[in-house]
Order: sequence, then structure tokens, then C-alpha cells
Amino acid sequence: MKRKEGADMATNTLRRTAAFRALFRALTAGSRGGPPLGRRIAALPRMVAATVRGEYDGGLRLALMTAATAYVLSPVDLVPELALMIFGLADDAVMVTWLAGAVLDETERFLDWEARRASVVPGKVVH
Repeated sequence: MKRKEGADMATNTLRRTAAFRALFRALTAGSRGGPPLGRRIAALPRMVAATVRGEYDGGLRLALMTAATAYVLSPVDLVPELALMIFGLADDAVMVTWLAGAVLDETERFLDWEARRASVVPGKVVH
């Protein structure tokens, strides 16, 4: 039984490590040519507005990010912290890590969309 528990803990540690690496790569993308963090954060309100207007296709991703935020902030938890101590915090840590990575990824995609959209000249095609 102890071997299985040890293997499960090792698997969870590897998953968390991979999630934190992905977050670190996303956070440092600005230094490697991607948009800096401040620009990504500033794009959030525009991204939400464009999605609500139906101009940007981020509806499902925004819904998932909203659900993740509600899960983290909610006092009701699937894995309670009081009963399971550190294991109860691990699910929140994984969710926050996923959420941060998802926000960074989606804002980069949105900024690319905005740049492509700005290069299109509105008008009609003349035959």
C-alpha cells in the first residue's frame, strides 16, 4: 500500500512541476519576443468585451477561466483543506497554475488576433 501512495505522490509532484514550468515559460515569454505580462493583463478587458460582442471566439475559454476562478475563490471545495491539509491545498495550486497559464496563453492569442484585425481595411469588395 505504501508503494502505491508513494507512486501517486510522485505522479502528483511531476504534474505540479510540469504545470509550474509551463507557467514560468508563459511568464517569461515577454523576454523571448512574446507580449510582456503588463500588455497581456491590459488586454483582458478588451478580450472580454470583444467576446461578449461576438467578435472574438474566446467564449468557451473565458467560461473555463471564469469557472476556475470561481472554484479557487469559492469556500466550497472538492478537496477540503481542513480535512486533508496539504493535499487540500494542492488542487487549488494546480487550478491557479492552470488558470494563470490559460490567461497568459489566451491573451497572447487575443493580441495576435487584434494585430491581424488592425491590418484589415474595412470596406466592400469592388468587382
